[in-house]
Amino acid sequence: MAVRIVLASSSPYRAELLARLGLVFASDAPEIDESRHAGEAAPDYVERLAREKAAAVAARHPGALVIGSDQCSERGGEILGKPHTAERAVEQLSAAAGGVVTLWTGVALLDGRRGTTEARVVPFRVHFRALSRHAIERYVARDQPLDCAGAFRAEGLGITLFERLEGDDPNALIGLPLIALTDLLHSAGVSLP
Repeated sequence: MAVRIVLASSSPYRAELLARLGLVFASDAPEIDESRHAGEAAPDYVERLAREKAAAVAARHPGALVIGSDQCSERGGEILGKPHTAERAVEQLSAAAGGVVTLWTGVALLDGRRGTTEARVVPFRVHFRALSRHAIERYVARDQPLDCAGAFRAEGLGITLFERLEGDDPNALIGLPLIALTDLLHSAGVSLP
């Protein structure tokens, strides 16, 4: 019998990315506390949340392979979360303009058959163009990146904000590093092309 695969996320972006692998899966929102611990470095933060999301959902899906993922943006040592408001999105992008933001994406695979969890953290650097406040406000109004870490949608108009991108997996930029996940799935015995 094939193993059940569950994506521990309500993110339509992550579901769309996972669907690219041709797997049949369910999605289940983890509903955990996503607060950062005092002094927690960005890579540790996203790995911990990816593991915690997978564990929370695995409790409802015994024996399944559960994929947890989390992402944050970091600029100059400051972690940037989802802006949630247009004003905060404009602030985040204004601070990033002409600079570099690193997106850290953690992915965890909890194997409910074996009781193990493996995780990876994938960095991706975004080099922003110099941007006027007017251009940023126009972008935020058009793309509405209020639920995106760092206040941009790379799969949408956000790509126009960038000078260049630097990383091993462009999918990490959107929120689910498929190269790392493919390695984790192969290790768990899932056949992929």
